[in-house]
Parts: sequence; structure tokens; C-alpha cells
Amino acid sequence: MVRNAYVTDLKSLQGECSANYLRLIRLVGDMEEGQRRAIQLGERGDNALHLYIHENAPYTTMVHVSQTGLMDHLLESPKMRVHLYHDVRMAEVTNFQRERHFHGRYRYPNPRMHQPDEKLQLNRFLGEWLAHGLAHGRSEYLHEVP
Repeated sequence: MVRNAYVTDLKSLQGECSANYLRLIRLVGDMEEGQRRAIQLGERGDNALHLYIHENAPYTTMVHVSQTGLMDHLLESPKMRVHLYHDVRMAEVTNFQRERHFHGRYRYPNPRMHQPDEKLQLNRFLGEWLAHGLAHGRSEYLHEVP
């Protein structure tokens, strides 16, 4: 059986990054550097999507995205850093759970056990996460913390 090497699906990756840019722009709105926003996802307010503007420059913005919930005492909650590139209107995951700089493709198996399309999967996960926040977040609970 001959195994073909994984070929990066650049069109899908760019599509995810473009869609994530639009989602994040809707969620962060006019937030400035150093501001935080929590979007309540649960009925009882026990689950929230957190956005923090770490850096804001004319062409890029760095946003930390995390989530809190009921299982925080058992599992590490998801955390990622996302760069928004305003000139090309794309958002890319650059850190996830303290790992940085993901390649477009990986040989498999590899020492870190990354999937061949790890970068695409992380950006898809971000898209699903943000879409859930947009669809189910409670605007009445939306607030900024200085």
C-alpha cells in the first residue's frame, strides 16, 4: 500500500481564516488594546467565551480567546491566541494550549502527534467556537471589563 503525502488544502485554510476574521470582528467590535469581553453561553451563566485584545496595531490585532465552564477544575479549558490581519481580512490561530507556530502540514506520525492538517483543524475549531458564541451568546450578558 502506497501512502501519499498530505497536501495542504490552502483554499480551505484561507476560507476558514477569512470567515474567522469576520466572526471575530463581530465579537470584538470596537474593543481596544487591554480590554476584555465575556460572552455568556449557558442559561445559568456558568459557561463563557472570553476575548482579550492583547495587542492592537494598524494592520494586525492579537486576540486571546478562552472559555470557562463547569469542568474547569477537572480539565484545562481551551485557550488560543489569534492574529487578525486587517489588510487581507484573515484571522489565524498562532497559539493553542501553550503550543506555537503550527506548520501547514506534518508528517505522520510525528513526535508531537500533530495531525497532518493540524493548522486547518485548529482554525476550523476556532470557527466552530466563534460561530457558537455568535449563535448562542447572550447579548444581555455581554460586557466589557476594564
